[in-house]
Amino acid sequence: VDDVINISGHRLGTAEVEGSLVAHSKVAEAAVVGYPHDIKGEGIYAYVTLINGAKATEDLRKELISIVRREIGPIASPDVIRFVSSLPKTRSGKILRRILRKIAAGEVEELGDISTLADPSVVNALITDNPC
Repeated sequence: VDDVINISGHRLGTAEVEGSLVAHSKVAEAAVVGYPHDIKGEGIYAYVTLINGAKATEDLRKELISIVRREIGPIASPDVIRFVSSLPKTRSGKILRRILRKIAAGEVEELGDISTLADPSVVNALITDNPC
């Protein structure tokens, strides 16, 4: 089941945005979640991991936003692109979006059950590292 976020009254599947982001040759993985936005209701928060050797730069961030705008439309442009070293996953490899949503919303004290994480240190790194 696709996660759906509501951006200014427009329903948008997160998989679409993730697909556009990972189409870039420097992107290894992407996870997109909604987060509270004062104007739009929900904003788009993208966590992006890069391939080995790729550098997180402002130019790359702009390229990624441009790709999403071109492929899906301006409404799908991520409000935040956060380059991260890894994403929180279960032992079976599923990304725990619930945790990513909580971190994006700043609700780091209420992460809930994290016992299924393959590597709990990933969550600590996401909480302590400032978004770039």
